[in-house]
Amino acid sequence: MSSTDLEPLELASGLVLGLVPELVPVGSAVEPSPRAALERAVLRGLARPPCVVSFSGGRDSSAVLALAASVARREGLPLPIPATNRFPSVESTDESEWQERVVAHLGLEDWIRLEHEDELDCVGPVAQRVLERHGLLWPFNTHFHVPLLELARGGSLLTGIGGDELLEVSSWTRVADVLRGRVRPEPRDLLRLGFVLAPAPVRTIALRRRLPDPFPWLWPEAWSEFVERSAARAATEPLRWRPHVRWVRRFRYLHVGQASLRKVAAAEDVQIVHPFLDLEFAGALAQLPPPSRYGSRTDAMRTFFSDLLPDEVLARQSKTFFDAAFWAEPSRRFAAEWDGRGVDTSLVDVEALAEVWRSEAPEPRSFLLAQAAWLAGRARSADRVEQAVDGVR
Repeated sequence: MSSTDLEPLELASGLVLGLVPELVPVGSAVEPSPRAALERAVLRGLARPPCVVSFSGGRDSSAVLALAASVARREGLPLPIPATNRFPSVESTDESEWQERVVAHLGLEDWIRLEHEDELDCVGPVAQRVLERHGLLWPFNTHFHVPLLELARGGSLLTGIGGDELLEVSSWTRVADVLRGRVRPEPRDLLRLGFVLAPAPVRTIALRRRLPDPFPWLWPEAWSEFVERSAARAATEPLRWRPHVRWVRRFRYLHVGQASLRKVAAAEDVQIVHPFLDLEFAGALAQLPPPSRYGSRTDAMRTFFSDLLPDEVLARQSKTFFDAAFWAEPSRRFAAEWDGRGVDTSLVDVEALAEVWRSEAPEPRSFLLAQAAWLAGRARSADRVEQAVDGVR
């Protein structure tokens, strides 16, 4: 099994667990400033046109688009092309107002908007092509980028992936601020400090209670293992700034997700670049002196992009949800006809999973299992065809 292969529990839960070893230490080389590191990352994409930006209108993709436009104008390169997947029939995905505001602010005329009905369903036609060519990939919605990669064929695609992780501050920022005298202590800070200084096994016990309600399709033993491993990873979060940046870079799900996207990008001859996951950017973040460190996600956006985007975009808190776009008619039809095969029944309660899929709004963490079951059904169909052919020979 390679380092990016899914474990059975990860497939069953739909979430990738744990940390990877730090093979290339963050901060092992001299880095520019974080902003300069991001510019160098987007420049790699701009240097291989067409440079398409996966643009949703959210803060991270807006920042990458704005930065790429700025660097392109400075370097005399072709401007990046924002490309957006839209789902007119799924109201929860609508970010058109934010998208239009950003594109107008940046003065970009070439903006590609692709409208979809159920083509990007998790077992719809695009997902099926990806599953047949590459097998099961995590995250389940890796195929979401395929229409954008097709636009970028022979060039590059920039994404905002990693912004949520690298620009988010530590869970223990409040404790660190108290210890450094940046904020006035309050009674609860004593409890917070005790929690941070407690041994990792003690923190693990406490963190178990913060996890979501059990996934109904996991057997109790599987759920207990999932809770234990999730809490154990959370318990290793460092207090100090530099170790925290290095810790975030080790999230296994980031490495598995990047490997999946590299596979589908290579199939279209596209160089895919995630500036926020760039090693130099992480190194530059880690080396920031205390006075330059940000105290919140919005502070980070303002620190690095205030000259490029309006403050209402940088401070935006709202998000859109694509779950309904990934569970449309193809998935509902597949779920209605599913025979219960294709999942690991030592981890998954088949009847409970079928009930989840029949619900009005199925839990998206179960969608990877739908793809696994679809693939298994496809393999059985291929075997039956092969047996029929052998019978005729």
